[in-house]
Amino acid sequence: MPEKEILTPEDVKELAPLYEAVVLALKQVYDPEIPVNIYDLGLIYELHISKEREVFIKMTFTAPTCPMADEVLAEVKHTVELTPGVKACTVELTFEPPWDQSLLSDEARVALGFDPEMGDDDEL
Repeated sequence: MPEKEILTPEDVKELAPLYEAVVLALKQVYDPEIPVNIYDLGLIYELHISKEREVFIKMTFTAPTCPMADEVLAEVKHTVELTPGVKACTVELTFEPPWDQSLLSDEARVALGFDPEMGDDDEL
């Protein structure tokens, strides 16, 4: 990740709508093997937006052997860069920590037929 930038409360307030728009853009990108978007799957580990409106995303996949990894990473970058107000997007792939089902949102749990109240006992 680029060096840490300190955002003032005013910066955060000004960037909040852009942050929400980027999250909505990420929710348009789906895992090719699971019918749930990458945001609700919990694949986005970090999302930072600089004062210059440059987006940094650190993400993972449900498995390190995802055959569509390059395509999904390119789609994330492209989709975010199409978000009005975003100047650039950098996507970094990581497998630390490894993804697990505890990262699923309640929406993803429902979509996959899991009980949102249940813990990590479900199998994907």
